[in-house]
Amino acid sequence: MRILLLTAAAALSAAIATPAAATGKMTCNAPQKSWKTLGSLESKLKKDGWEVRKSKVDGGCYEVYGTDPQGRRVEAYFHPVSFKMLLSSRRGEVLYKAN
Repeated sequence: MRILLLTAAAALSAAIATPAAATGKMTCNAPQKSWKTLGSLESKLKKDGWEVRKSKVDGGCYEVYGTDPQGRRVEAYFHPVSFKMLLSSRRGEVLYKAN
């Protein structure tokens, strides 16, 4: 019984100590002080014909869920400094990936 409790305690400690992980689809490395705001990205995308449903930070990139100008519901990643699109996918199919 004691071994079971120690094992459970160790597993719980490891789970608590592990930071929240990004999805791993895309990673951006830029100092956060140089980032443009997420609201600025949303405004730019709307001007470009996007419909933004949700946006957040993931892996140091801006992740956007919405409808692109072609009418496709997509998940897209953008660099937080340049707003360059890095990845756009739909239901697991990659529509665009930057080199």
